[in-house]
Amino acid sequence: MFPHLQSVWSPLEPTPLLWLVITLTAYLIGCGGQRVCQGSPLVNPVLIAIAIVAALLIGTGTPYATYFAGAQFIHFLLGPATVALAVPLARNLAHVRRNLHGIGLALLAGALTSTTSGIACVWLFGGTRSIAMSMAPKAATTPIAMAVAQDIGGIPSLTAGMAIAGGIVATAVGRFILQRLQIEDWRAHGLAAGVAGSGVAAAQIAHRNGLAAAFAAVGIALNGLLTPLLIPLVIEAWPAQ
Repeated sequence: MFPHLQSVWSPLEPTPLLWLVITLTAYLIGCGGQRVCQGSPLVNPVLIAIAIVAALLIGTGTPYATYFAGAQFIHFLLGPATVALAVPLARNLAHVRRNLHGIGLALLAGALTSTTSGIACVWLFGGTRSIAMSMAPKAATTPIAMAVAQDIGGIPSLTAGMAIAGGIVATAVGRFILQRLQIEDWRAHGLAAGVAGSGVAAAQIAHRNGLAAAFAAVGIALNGLLTPLLIPLVIEAWPAQ
């Protein structure tokens, strides 16, 4: 810990809700920064919150276990927040049914591209098999990606970091790329967010359009099912070490 923080930090550290308040405050700062930048996707509230909290953890010498004990209520809300995506899905179920063929093709292309590109990048730069197996499921939602990585010989913690980073990148550049390609359909935006960016990207697009939120929910759910089925087929081409 930095010496000048010691006198301020010591009385606050035992407070049970300290890290919960810090996490929420960091996210609100990120949201404020994004508003100041006129909603730019490059100013991502999640990334800003992660940077602020990480800096405080390092600066105060706080172990992650201590942080999680204080902020675990947010972790608990991850489940209800994910389930809540079923609401826009139920409201737009007719749209989803009419587009099942296109959803299937886009989902297969997205899942296959994510898996093969992750493994190919590791192979190209001379990485190990365990790193490649950690990269393979990165586009699935984080809990599923971690479980898959553990089963195929990857490093779950690395997979979690890559999944979150991938969601932030998808949030930052996904809408820009689709707009440059002149794709304005909210169904495409939502499905792309769910498949490529999982919950992080879906959360950012859900408040903009209900139809996009529905297709994002479909993308998260189906990609979580398809990725574990595709990966064993793809990794057969990776040489054993």
